[in-house]
Amino acid sequence: MINKRRSTIVLFGLLTAAALIGPSPAGADDETSEPVAEPPKVELVLDVSGSMRARDIDGRSRISVAQQAFNEVVDALPDETQLGIRVLGATYQGKDKKQGCLDTQQIVPVGPVDRTQAKAAVAGLRPTGFTPVGLALRSAAQDLGTGSTARRIVLITDGEDTCAPPDPCEVARELAAQGTRLVVDTLGLAPDEKVRKQLLCIAGATGGTYTAAQSADELTGRIKQLVDRARDTYTATPAVVGGGAACQGAPLLAPGVYSDREAFSEHRWYRVPVRPGQELRASVSVALDRPVNPDYGVLLRATAPDGRELVRGVDAGSGRTDVVSAGLRWSAAEEEEEEDDDGPSPEPSPGAEQAVRTVCLVVSNSFAAKPGTQTQPGMPVELTVDVVAASPAPDGPDLGRGWVLLLLLTLAGLLTGLAAGLLTRWWVHTWRVN
Repeated sequence: MINKRRSTIVLFGLLTAAALIGPSPAGADDETSEPVAEPPKVELVLDVSGSMRARDIDGRSRISVAQQAFNEVVDALPDETQLGIRVLGATYQGKDKKQGCLDTQQIVPVGPVDRTQAKAAVAGLRPTGFTPVGLALRSAAQDLGTGSTARRIVLITDGEDTCAPPDPCEVARELAAQGTRLVVDTLGLAPDEKVRKQLLCIAGATGGTYTAAQSADELTGRIKQLVDRARDTYTATPAVVGGGAACQGAPLLAPGVYSDREAFSEHRWYRVPVRPGQELRASVSVALDRPVNPDYGVLLRATAPDGRELVRGVDAGSGRTDVVSAGLRWSAAEEEEEEDDDGPSPEPSPGAEQAVRTVCLVVSNSFAAKPGTQTQPGMPVELTVDVVAASPAPDGPDLGRGWVLLLLLTLAGLLTGLAAGLLTRWWVHTWRVN
């Protein structure tokens, strides 16, 4: 009895281990070997130039509204978030523009939040000087450094850069071209069209957002949203890769996330190995970091090395107007089914079933630059590649094993009806006799 019980336990353990080990997505990292994700890093960049004295937000000065918003954000900040604060136009009181346009300082270094220190540093700010937005953005990017996660800058200003060069929009493009996964979100405190266009350009170049805040509640709520969004950014920096001009010689990609740059109306090629019984899944996103004509699109295709198209991707809109995406999925089983429909295929040679297929991914775009728009560098491309165990869908709806149940129910119904008829006949016969 004991031996039987031990055998049952051993068998159950083996089955459990087999189920846990089972087939896993090709190229997927073992969870136990994954590096610990870095905490979110955010730097708030606040304009403290002279125009922040204006009292046009709920009857209060712009700087006092910003200070209140900062205090509430700091109180609600998740403990794991690393926060830094940089100001511009906060110290120089003179009229020398050359000196005033160098006025930007980091008053709270990026790191675990010391709420008392952060509040005290912001409380002592007084509107003073010029507005070197471009220099502040470049410095904020240096404050955040590099690492395995995306960084986020939240720029709060009420005025246009008064110190260009460097032009803040060009600085934003410069940062985006470095592939550092830096996102700049902008908040405008003044209903000015020039300011709005400049902040839109900064945000668009880095995949960020622009918001006009016209009240203290709007400003506080929006900053909290942007800080929280930092936790949703990438846990790993995409690997930089350069696509080829044709399938032959294109880079060979393993499952992962990759970044590249694609010129207007260009085709870039990549290769992915796919084994029998596996399915290729890929998606691409192109960031519209500069003005383009309204008619545009992104196409993602999978082809064989000889140029034969296997599948064409479909649009995968995310609701954002600054990113255009497409995605596809393909497995060798789909191609085999098509060949079966056309007729019997020749017998494969020995070992052919284990051969690795090379699938070519082609990223194409139909963008056209507006007059005066810079075309270099190319626009940011993010390509996600995954190879998983194939899971072909059934050809059509059917009952599967339900046929057995249907048969049993039919037999049970016939037997029940037969029994009920015999019982009724017996009862009627007995009633007539009596």
